[in-house]
Amino acid sequence: MYTNTRSAAHAYANVGLETGVVAASPHKLIIMLYEGAEFAVRMAIKHINEGNIEKKSAAISKASTIILEGLRSALDPKQGGDIAQQLDALYEYMNKRLMLAHIKNETAPLEEVLGLLRELHEAWNQIGTSGHPAPHSSHSIAA
Repeated sequence: MYTNTRSAAHAYANVGLETGVVAASPHKLIIMLYEGAEFAVRMAIKHINEGNIEKKSAAISKASTIILEGLRSALDPKQGGDIAQQLDALYEYMNKRLMLAHIKNETAPLEEVLGLLRELHEAWNQIGTSGHPAPHSSHSIAA
């Protein structure tokens, strides 16, 4: 009984998350990706500090996946021009810093990546609150 209840709760949570993603605007999806990457990096820092290598590895892997397969793959180089190219290079740099933190078990590269993600997240939030639609020039999510 307990397992079924837990499975049902887990399934419900997944449906809620998926529904949120499906219902989200392209701008909101980018914000969700930034939030997820920031959370994963914070968890990696926590796990390094606690000496939990397995959880650190999983958190860094998650952050890398969000950055490369989420944020980076959402770039539209044709419409984004220089901005998209600069973001692409920045995402690649962040991934290299994540890998360095993973290999050396150091938090400094993670702190750097977290700072960069926060800056980009804040800039993306400003776009959304300025009353202007989010530019499709740098990130483009197919609906």
